[in-house]
Amino acid sequence: MGTRKIVHIDMDAFYASVEQRDDPRLRGRPVIVAWKGPRSVVCAASYEARRCGVHSAMPALRAARLCPEAVFIPPDFGRYSAVSRRTRQIFHLHTDRIEPLSLDEAYLDVTQIKSGLGSATAVAEAIRRQIREELELTASAGVAPNKFLAKIASDWRKPDGLFVIRPQDLAGFLPPLPVARLPGVGRVLEAKLAALEVRTVGELQHWSREALRGRFGQMGQRLYELARGVDESPVVSERETRSISSEETFERDLLLAETEPVIRRLAEKTWRAARKERRIARTVVLKLKTSEFRILTRHHTPAAPPASRAELAEIALALRVRVRLGEGQRFRLVGVGLGNFCAPEPAQGELFAGSG
Repeated sequence: MGTRKIVHIDMDAFYASVEQRDDPRLRGRPVIVAWKGPRSVVCAASYEARRCGVHSAMPALRAARLCPEAVFIPPDFGRYSAVSRRTRQIFHLHTDRIEPLSLDEAYLDVTQIKSGLGSATAVAEAIRRQIREELELTASAGVAPNKFLAKIASDWRKPDGLFVIRPQDLAGFLPPLPVARLPGVGRVLEAKLAALEVRTVGELQHWSREALRGRFGQMGQRLYELARGVDESPVVSERETRSISSEETFERDLLLAETEPVIRRLAEKTWRAARKERRIARTVVLKLKTSEFRILTRHHTPAAPPASRAELAEIALALRVRVRLGEGQRFRLVGVGLGNFCAPEPAQGELFAGSG
């Protein structure tokens, strides 16, 4: 197999950048995209806000303390999705092998280039230029022979940067990296590796495949390969939807009996999203988080899939009966989901189509 050419595109402070682009008064100012409320979290922060220590997923109240001069903007995901779709159109000019990770980032396999450009680096430069000229936004790009290295590369010169890792660069690039930069190495695994005096990829390279497998099982095999720059995971153009859900965190904790209006509202939102799927969801899911942060889920798969948003809401409401924590228990979050997607059964006429 020849060397693959993978590009990872990551839009810079995407939600906040869209807000600054669309409202000139926000340019150069610290912008935090978040709903108001004591339980809200930061969806995105402009680079001006990041200099104050604000980052995504941080509680909004803490962000306000860190950056009191920041402008808070409620998120507008419809607008962000529209911009994201335009970036995908730009990607498709160069390749159809695109794996979106979220609204603001994607992998592109440009081993074969549609646009006729001579290299993966030229594709990355062209995409960044098109995004800047057509969308008035900036994106960072990483170019590498596989996905995990391309993702590391796109972060290397953020914001508005391009970094290329060639196969011949691996011997010098990988060893100084902290092991936390490897996919799958979270805080727990990082601590376990540190206990073995393994803090860099170079130190990890000293361990044999057998020793790592003995310590960490299948993850040990993965660590051995990543430490040597090996990642055969393909760019997957389309992933089948496994579930669709909507959630809401309350301003104040609610009793279970008080959740009906929210469940009906979330059922409508989930139903609207599911209607875009070509497949049918058979299972209804009710998710609850208690005031003590305990997460509960209840599922039901009816004989026939829900046929309307009202039916979805009624099933979700009925699932509350299976939550037995006492009448005084309060909840901070509720979610309504659909799962267990399958292909729709053909109509009788379709069964016999073409049989004559």
